[in-house]
Amino acid sequence: MPTYEYEILDKKGNPTGERFEVVQLMKEPPLTTDPKGRPCRRAIVAPSIAGKWSDIKGKSALSNKNLERMGFTKYERKGKGYMERVAGSAGPKTLGGDD
Repeated sequence: MPTYEYEILDKKGNPTGERFEVVQLMKEPPLTTDPKGRPCRRAIVAPSIAGKWSDIKGKSALSNKNLERMGFTKYERKGKGYMERVAGSAGPKTLGGDD
């Protein structure tokens, strides 16, 4: 079921800036009052879609496990001038520092 965002309206029908979310079926009519009895209307907002180029998908694509699976090697800084390998098996275990 989708989550809809509603905005609270003042007595003149203008938005007050206060919002709330409700999970509703698509076939249900929009709410006209909030749970406290104040007038409201459904707000128009950009959808949150976890597609191919979304932040959610991008983070998993760059995970250490996924990078290693794809044959990449990743190093992370562990100190000033010192890095450790955290993904992959190619290359030295550490870079920089006193070897």
